Amino acid sequence: MSFYAEKVNAQLPSLDEPLPQGEAKGEAVQAMFDTIAPRYDLVNRIMTFRLDVRWRRIAIESLDLPKGAVLLDLATGTGDFCRELAEHGYRSIGADFSFGMLAAARTTEPLVQGDGMGLPIASSSVDGATCGFALRNFIDLDEVFAELARIVRPGGRIALLDASEPDNKLMRLGHGLYFGKVVPFIGGLLSNKEAYGYLPRSLAYLPPRDELLASLRSVGFENVEHKQLTVGAAQLITATRS
Repeated sequence: MSFYAEKVNAQLPSLDEPLPQGEAKGEAVQAMFDTIAPRYDLVNRIMTFRLDVRWRRIAIESLDLPKGAVLLDLATGTGDFCRELAEHGYRSIGADFSFGMLAAARTTEPLVQGDGMGLPIASSSVDGATCGFALRNFIDLDEVFAELARIVRPGGRIALLDASEPDNKLMRLGHGLYFGKVVPFIGGLLSNKEAYGYLPRSLAYLPPRDELLASLRSVGFENVEHKQLTVGAAQLITATRS
């Protein structure tokens, strides 16, 4: 077992322990993504049946920005969103606080290591922002949304993707079994068992939908919309900077 694997295993709580909060959460999440970076894309493609690729494309199409627009991809990971943005004619800057993820990135777009609650980006300097499956990993989402409002110019657009739970009770039951049992099993086989056991539980960090949308409105976004994708397995939040 590597040093990083030992570190993340020590920081992530067991299934019968409460989820970490505050700085402890930040340290655990950073160590976790440093550890799973080498096989992160592979596991994502397998456990979502490549639907994650489709979800990102839907998110990018929802931006409806002119070609050549500059976007920040927050929590860029290995640069999936950056590559898709380039294919759609956009320019992007990828930011992530996991050096392991940035080191494993497969994109030619510029990358920066930074925290979503304090980004090294000038105010009103980008035309929009994306974020893929990371909202639940931030310590304080209100601060992250405030940072997005600071850096996105008026009229700019954001598209935020994350995991979700279906509204339909039967679908929610099936999703819970898959996300809670199958995903950790696949992750354990291909990457890190503790990390992929933690990820399904991390959905509990997400505030209720109405609170998420209200938080974006409170910091200066309008036309805030929420859409469930693939019967609720994922969610897309879009908004315009007022």
